[in-house]
Amino acid sequence: MYLPKGIYINPNNPKEFINISSLIEDINDRIIEDIVSGARSIYLLTSNQNAYGIGSNYYGQLGFDSKTIKKTQKPILIMKNVSKIFSGNDSNYVFLLNSNQELFGCGDNQDGQLGLEESRKKQTKIKKLTKIQNIPKGKIIDIQSGYFHTIILIEVDENENENPKRKLYSCGYYRYNGLGKNEDTYEFTEIKSSLFENDNNILEISVGVYHTLILTSKGNLIGFGWNAYGQLGTGNTNDKSIPIQIELPKLRFNEDISNYHISCGAFISFLYYYSFSNLEEDLIKLFKRKEFCDISFKTENGEIIEAHKLILKYRLNQNQNQIEKLKEIISKKSIKESNQIFEMIYSNRILNPILYSEIKEIINSNEKIEETMKRIYLNENENEKEKDFIIERKEKQYKFPKLILIMRSELYRGMFLSVTNDKSNKVTDYSELSNKSFQIFEYWIYSNQIKDEIEITQEIIDEIQIGIDYFQLNQTNPNLFDLLINKFNNQNQNQKVKKKENCLIF
Repeated sequence: MYLPKGIYINPNNPKEFINISSLIEDINDRIIEDIVSGARSIYLLTSNQNAYGIGSNYYGQLGFDSKTIKKTQKPILIMKNVSKIFSGNDSNYVFLLNSNQELFGCGDNQDGQLGLEESRKKQTKIKKLTKIQNIPKGKIIDIQSGYFHTIILIEVDENENENPKRKLYSCGYYRYNGLGKNEDTYEFTEIKSSLFENDNNILEISVGVYHTLILTSKGNLIGFGWNAYGQLGTGNTNDKSIPIQIELPKLRFNEDISNYHISCGAFISFLYYYSFSNLEEDLIKLFKRKEFCDISFKTENGEIIEAHKLILKYRLNQNQNQIEKLKEIISKKSIKESNQIFEMIYSNRILNPILYSEIKEIINSNEKIEETMKRIYLNENENEKEKDFIIERKEKQYKFPKLILIMRSELYRGMFLSVTNDKSNKVTDYSELSNKSFQIFEYWIYSNQIKDEIEITQEIIDEIQIGIDYFQLNQTNPNLFDLLINKFNNQNQNQKVKKKENCLIF
């Protein structure tokens, strides 16, 4: 499905999917920005900052009296002016944060999961959205919900001269030690541990049914709670009532812990890394293909190592001084060490810690690919010689760098990296695209973006879809078709709003 809209299975026909967005009554509120799942309900956040709910309302988790609405298969509006929705896969309650950092909640509160102690004494089901009054001061970064408890991450600016500190708070039932402390608590109270004293920049938290994992900026993994299935990764099945440090597996890219993420299920936990692994592998292949190399380095024994200037520009932030520094380092290394250095640069892997420490300062390892590509390739004058692949269209020729086409397309990736001697450097099947469509296509190839001033029509969408399918340009995220559809929908929505504003009511 191309539109950024939620879908759910048709209850009358389990094999058929229904477009949830089309069920929202307000046609101007059908662009979904986020979908959050509860235990028996689903929450939608629209581009107009409206929160909708679908599913069970037994605990009042949709913000209505359960006697009036027991469940719904159509989205119902819960709250307006919502910036973020928080719930959990095992939670029968929900939190809604507005743009003023005010927090509201509703649903199951029998164990104090919502942090509403007084309300818990009077009723276990909070059937209407209620403002959470006792939230500690600071900016709410994240809220993670279990079955009996809630963990909240708050950024606190205690000293203007220091960076803000992130602190954890919890509330709910103590069962299975999920609170990070040895007692029940029905208002949000801080989780204190010596592990946080010297490492207070918490990057990410994740909560399962009864256990919690925390990833810090110094590369520490901290956890507590239920561990009967080994979900804490401690090597045993003992529950942990207070935060403990967990030994991490050997990380492939441990110089950049911010790219790691944690995710807790009911009985299992994951640690995963987000990278451009396919591109990295192809960069190494390009490094080894002599016909693509256009820069030479001389080792200490006079051997020549050839490399690809475009790839080095991507890695070294398009900085000629950095390339000169690299040449100086290579000139003092053996052929074996030099090859290892290039492989580290191309792949960003720490294959040799000693060599890596020498070149780390000149490697631009943290910059996003799209931003770098856009800066390098949109400068036509400087890089004209490097646009070495020709696409013919209506007897006109357009030059593109092979590297970026490899990144965008499986078709070109297979063409350029094959072991055959095919030196073909042109494709002639873009004549079906109009001038405007081709301009959109060309700009996106370089920047992964669409210019703001471009107006998208249905004809343009249909034209470009043909090219996307034929040239297998659908693997990037976000891909061109998604960007077009989003822009097309936003344009239509803005036009409708303008028409309403211009209408006179008599």
